[in-house]
Amino acid sequence: MNSESVLLAFLLTSFAGLATVIGSVMAFFSRKFNPLFLSGSLGFSAGVMIYISFVELFPQARQTLTLIHGVSAGGWLTVAAFFSGIALIALIDKLVPSAENPHEMANLDSARFSEKESSARLKRVGVFTALAIGIHNFPEGIATFAGSLNDPALGVSIAVAIAIHNIPEGIAVSVPVYFATKSRRKAFWLSLLSGLAEPVGALVAFLIFGSLLDQTAFGFVFAAVAGIMVYISLDELLPAAEEYGQHHIAIGGLIAGMLVMSVSLLLLG
Repeated sequence: MNSESVLLAFLLTSFAGLATVIGSVMAFFSRKFNPLFLSGSLGFSAGVMIYISFVELFPQARQTLTLIHGVSAGGWLTVAAFFSGIALIALIDKLVPSAENPHEMANLDSARFSEKESSARLKRVGVFTALAIGIHNFPEGIATFAGSLNDPALGVSIAVAIAIHNIPEGIAVSVPVYFATKSRRKAFWLSLLSGLAEPVGALVAFLIFGSLLDQTAFGFVFAAVAGIMVYISLDELLPAAEEYGQHHIAIGGLIAGMLVMSVSLLLLG
């Protein structure tokens, strides 16, 4: 592994991860609170995350684990990892105080809830989404870095595909935080931090590549991340989308997110 190939791999991984910033900037075009835009954006983000989880991450994890451990054991490991991810993020959700937990709150349009409570709920959605995306981006960074080292052309393809995925992910983080805090700076930096998880993943891959990181761990991480993203989508993004807009707008955003991801995979596959 020479210095030029390592530098290229780091640059490609950073490019892919920091594409969240593009989505963050796009989110700022809405200068005032627009519940329908927010509802559609949250639904769109849920569609992106659900599609990535079931079409990319889960199948890739199962393929990796079955090649190593066989069809039966690999399948069981994939399912166990998927639900371990769900259990982890559900535990985090459970540990959040009930006063700040959206499950303990009714529709935010209700007069019983102040604007401050509504903003706190939105901010929490944004932070949880940033957490999920950051965790998701970490193994993506490892994948981009490793692919770039093995084949720079493959690394470019992977980086471009992930960058396209990360643009709506940046929107997913920025929109709720921006509407909650009215601060472009806070929304921008949170989106940036979620994207920085990819070059951090590349750094970890560089430090432990070929020693601690094996294919079993890689497959387990991808399946667990799929579980985390599905939980976040169903428990956080979609309920918030329903509360802030009409049902058909939330579902339309969901389908649009899936469509964008499917087309990007076909074009860059």
